[in-house]
Amino acid sequence: MSQIIIKDDEVDIVIGALQSDLTSFMEEWRTVFSRFHLIIVQDPDLKGELQIPEGFNHNIYKKSDIDKVVGSSSTPISFSGYSCRYFGYLMSRKKYIISIDDDCTPAKDSNGNFIDAISQHIINLTTPATPFFFNTLYDPFVEGADFVRGYPFSLRSGVECGLSCGLWLNLADYDAPTQALKPELRNSRYVDAVLTVPSRTMMPVSGINIGFNTELVGPALVPAFRLGKEGKLRWETVEDIWTGMCVKVVCDHLRLGVKTGLPYVWRKERGDAVESLKKEWEGVKLMEDVVPFFQSLRLSEAAVTAEDCVAEIAASVKERLGASNTMFARAAETMVEWTKLWKRVKAQS
Repeated sequence: MSQIIIKDDEVDIVIGALQSDLTSFMEEWRTVFSRFHLIIVQDPDLKGELQIPEGFNHNIYKKSDIDKVVGSSSTPISFSGYSCRYFGYLMSRKKYIISIDDDCTPAKDSNGNFIDAISQHIINLTTPATPFFFNTLYDPFVEGADFVRGYPFSLRSGVECGLSCGLWLNLADYDAPTQALKPELRNSRYVDAVLTVPSRTMMPVSGINIGFNTELVGPALVPAFRLGKEGKLRWETVEDIWTGMCVKVVCDHLRLGVKTGLPYVWRKERGDAVESLKKEWEGVKLMEDVVPFFQSLRLSEAAVTAEDCVAEIAASVKERLGASNTMFARAAETMVEWTKLWKRVKAQS
């Protein structure tokens, strides 16, 4: 794989902290994290001071900081639980953001070597994506690969990559019903590959291990859709799934790419799938309406930025889904408020 020179001042690593003691987590990542600036956002419901070892360049944001920036207590935007990571996205001033959750540690490849997840995300984001024609040898820009026979030469320059979705070993991203029925199911298969998700193909996204170009798609990562009984843990939320479909529609419209595959992280156990199923089941059912909506969504030529796209998506959500369920109406309102907040905070910087 070709080497990409990473400028430290272009990257922020965002960490949503749901536990007070981050010592072991930070030490596991020290060789990687110590090269970059960190934004650590404490879950506003978490009490006490965060414990962070020395030797890291970081900023910590707490509930008081969130309240100061967001302002009105009546705002529909919530940064509770892992949604606190979105506040980190909001406060970043860097071109690239890498989001790693606090229950993940560096994974090893099939040769036993530790995976530098940050460098791999940057490689994904700084090499072209190919969403308009599928290359059967995966990413043609990886060293040792190229475009296959029949791939149109007019499409071989690719497009900019807006989002990089990493995977994880051990506890994979199954939903609560699957994990509850198969409690011993674990992901032990390491696949050394990156591919571009085809245009007009929807996909779920998890903020556990992602990287994105803030300048291209930043405001499209919206903390908008929350269930009535939504909890804090991954089995209890569908917010980032909604976010993933929003950002995928934006990328497709703006002719940007989304990659998935490498890098892997190792995901530790957290939460109870059976208990979480009570909170997530509503979202599982709603996806049957949400996915066809996003699949059919087309934006206008007037939408030329991510902010424009989010505004049009919000209007469609309100018109086509809002009347059938108040959660969709709230999501549309939250998306509008998020773009306003994003513009205000970025303008102040």
